[in-house]
Amino acid sequence: MSRSAHPAGPRHGDVLPEGHYQAPPADLNALDPKVWSRTVSRNAEGVATVGGIDVKRLAAEFGTPAYVLDEEDFRSRARAWRDAFGTEADVYYAGKAFLSKAIVRWLHEEDLNLDVCSVGELAVALAAGMPPARIALHGNNKSVDELEHAVKSGVGRIVVDSYEEIERLAAIAARQGVRQQVLIRITVGVEAHTHEFIATAHEDQKFGLSLNGGSAAEAVRRVLGHAALELRGIHSHIGSQIFDMAGFEVAARRVVGLLAEIRDEHGVELPEIDLGGGLGIAYTSEDDPREPAEIAAALADIVRRECAAAQLNAPRLSVEPGRAIVGPTAFTLYEVGTVKPLEGLRTYVSVDGGMSDNIRTALYDAEYSVALVSRTSDAEPMLVRVVGKHCESGDIVVRDAFLPADLAAGDLIAVPATGAYCRSMASNYNHALKPPVLAVKDGAARVIVRRETEEDLLRLDIG
Repeated sequence: MSRSAHPAGPRHGDVLPEGHYQAPPADLNALDPKVWSRTVSRNAEGVATVGGIDVKRLAAEFGTPAYVLDEEDFRSRARAWRDAFGTEADVYYAGKAFLSKAIVRWLHEEDLNLDVCSVGELAVALAAGMPPARIALHGNNKSVDELEHAVKSGVGRIVVDSYEEIERLAAIAARQGVRQQVLIRITVGVEAHTHEFIATAHEDQKFGLSLNGGSAAEAVRRVLGHAALELRGIHSHIGSQIFDMAGFEVAARRVVGLLAEIRDEHGVELPEIDLGGGLGIAYTSEDDPREPAEIAAALADIVRRECAAAQLNAPRLSVEPGRAIVGPTAFTLYEVGTVKPLEGLRTYVSVDGGMSDNIRTALYDAEYSVALVSRTSDAEPMLVRVVGKHCESGDIVVRDAFLPADLAAGDLIAVPATGAYCRSMASNYNHALKPPVLAVKDGAARVIVRRETEEDLLRLDIG
């Protein structure tokens, strides 16, 4: 046997070291409000309800798997961010977390702005009536067509990410007779304490222009040299699923330092800074996210303090919460198909979805909670791994959790905090059909993104 080969012995799949997982919760029937949307509870029969509707009714009417989105929770979180930052700052919802026409309409009604990072997201935003001036366009490799469409549509801010893009955008704006407002995305050299793939402010990655290497300062010179571009400010985003504000403090200090250098070199005080998003949410009871009011106060204080030290007028602040708004507002509802105990290891619970509707566990080692929601149970807790139905051993939805030992085929289980990125990153792996998104509120449910059908797949496959 090769030394690099791993014997497929009885513990080959056991990647869970002894003591890695938390002890089972005291009450398996409890639905921790930290990880579930705000209208979730259990009715007198023990069935979980959301927006006044029980999950058995949702499953019967709409099928499973399904993303169930609590509209009132979404709106209340959007209002909390808007109110926390007030009229002296701008809140841009990060559309990449999850975007649909209904979401855009809710954002517009709750007076939030929107950032998009593709022509598809821009198309949804415009189709749903978001005023173009309240849209910001991101992306590290925007095409000429995307930039032309954004300028022609009247997008309020374009966040430029490279020297090439500055030249492309300047030429496009000049041809269209527009003076396009831009921000420059910089990398500030801050290491956010998060997964490597969602940390975005260290030097060795694709986003932004380096502050330390001088690329950011050169980008400022180039933008200021184009009459067709109006430099409004600097953009920084340090990563995602962040709980520690220390990284934002360092980033703000370095961004303000660049503003001071721009003033000293060019005699210009830029009026805006955007500190991005990335604030974390609770996926498990152990997570401890901050409230929007606390975040707003901390960021505003950091910016004021650093600007005072640099003798700058405090610029208008922008932030970009996406996950922090939509993430906690939805859960994914599944039906259990098989329950397979592995003696001495754990029990595998297979559901009718999987990595096609939630790739984050496989991609980021993301941790989730899970609960039996179609009934309550007094059975003992059993250690489970919730897996999907795809031909892939990495098809894991919840790596390790506890569910009642009497769990059986046909039960409904739900995974909370799946509003962000799950539907956005969903795939047709194994030609799976993407689940619908249901919006629930005040005892009513409606489909806002319908379930894919076999006809949808065949329509694209032209043979």
